[in-house]
Amino acid sequence: MGSMTARTHDLAAFTGLTLVLVYWTVPVMTLATAMAVFGANFLGALFPDLDNSTAQIWEQVRGGRIIGKIIPPLIGGHRYITHSMVGLALAGWLLRLGLDFLGKIILVDMALVWWGFMLGMISHLIADSLTREGVMWLFPFPWRIGFPPFKHLRIKTGGLIEKAVVFPGLILVNVYLVASNYHALWALVQTWVAKPY
Repeated sequence: MGSMTARTHDLAAFTGLTLVLVYWTVPVMTLATAMAVFGANFLGALFPDLDNSTAQIWEQVRGGRIIGKIIPPLIGGHRYITHSMVGLALAGWLLRLGLDFLGKIILVDMALVWWGFMLGMISHLIADSLTREGVMWLFPFPWRIGFPPFKHLRIKTGGLIEKAVVFPGLILVNVYLVASNYHALWALVQTWVAKPY
C-alpha cells in the first residue's frame, strides 16, 4: 500500500502552513523560529511514513535504511498507528515533551515549532485520506476512512491524477495565496529580517 508521494506531502504541508500565515493572526516570530517552523512542517509531513520502510524520511537519517527496516514492523506496518488520531495525539505529546526540553537551551518559540510540525502531520493524513487505501483515523478500529467515501472515486497513489492535478493544483493554490496576500506576507518576512534571533 502506497502513500502519496513525498513531494506531494511536502507541498500539502507547505500549503497548510501558507493558509495559516494568510488567514490567522500569526505571532511575530524571529527568523530562527520561522526557519524552525518551516523545518518542523517538512518533518511533520514525512513523519507518518515512519511506518513505511521505503519512505523518504528514512533517507534523511544516517543509517535510516537499516532502521527503516526495523521500525515499521514494530508499529504495525504502513498506515496503522502513525496514520491515525491516536498516532497524531501520541506524536504531538512526545514532541511537546522534547520541545519543552529544547526550549530551555535554544532561543526559538517552540510552541510555534510544535504547530508547524502538527500542521505537516495533519496535512499528511488528509492527503492520504484522498487515496484509494484511505487512513485508519480511528485506530485501533480497522476501518480505513477515505474521501470521497467511494473508493473508486479516490486518487491512485503516484498516479496521473496526483501528478497532473493534485500537485499542480497545490502549486496554484500557493501562488494564489502569496499573490493575493503579498503585502501581509511581506510584512511578516520583514519582521523575521528585523529580528533574526
